[in-house]
Amino acid sequence: MSRQGEGKRAMRGRAGRMQGGRGSGRASTGAVRLWGRHAVEAALLNPERRHRKLWATREGIASLDGDLPANFPLEYASPADLARLVARDAPHQGLVLECDALEDVFLEDVLDADPARPLVLLDQVTDPHNVGAILRSAAAFNACAIVTQDRHAPPESGTVAKSASGALEKVPWVRVVNLSRALEEVAEAGYWRIGLAGEGTATLAEALPAGPVALVLGAEGEGMRHNVTQHCDALARLPISNAIESLNVSNAAAIALYAIATRT
Repeated sequence: MSRQGEGKRAMRGRAGRMQGGRGSGRASTGAVRLWGRHAVEAALLNPERRHRKLWATREGIASLDGDLPANFPLEYASPADLARLVARDAPHQGLVLECDALEDVFLEDVLDADPARPLVLLDQVTDPHNVGAILRSAAAFNACAIVTQDRHAPPESGTVAKSASGALEKVPWVRVVNLSRALEEVAEAGYWRIGLAGEGTATLAEALPAGPVALVLGAEGEGMRHNVTQHCDALARLPISNAIESLNVSNAAAIALYAIATRT
């Protein structure tokens, strides 16, 4: 399918009898299943995606903004049938797309010196809903990528994609073996590494430099690991009131990215 903007036509395709992977909500080997209008539409518009099959209700197809290519593998299905293809109680909105996982993105591919585009690094943020929400904020505030450690992050999935509301297709997601080593590469590329932490003596606004920023966030509760903290140039806090101890990591990421985007 062409990029968004190259076609705003009503989606149509050929129908067939419902088939394939019922019950588990898992995709076949080497693939992921995405669901929900924004996640599916963004994946269909992403030229980097290799699509395998779309299951949909007629209402789901009508909700999409654009054409399916000729001979696209589409099968019409009932909402109950679609529910068997995805995670329990997943809000599929009449659309389930099976596709290949995105190709790996490497850190050197996303580092750039544009001071307006922050880089987001996540230390042991494992909840797919949080990672998806952070991807959405990263897209909204023009971050160049998010970076996670492969062993301490969720895999690409329908849950991440639904929470990201299409941003999974727009924001590069870099997976690294060692986050501390990645932070060293980030510093070499000219980024100022700011770890968001409640114990920071300066507020984020006070700690922000004029140049490129790498924002580092840790998991809720435990926060950043000691070695990751040691690889930050500064620790900063959000100026929240004493009425609450901390913010959800995805909320904190959204506020911090807004602060970076609006710095003077």
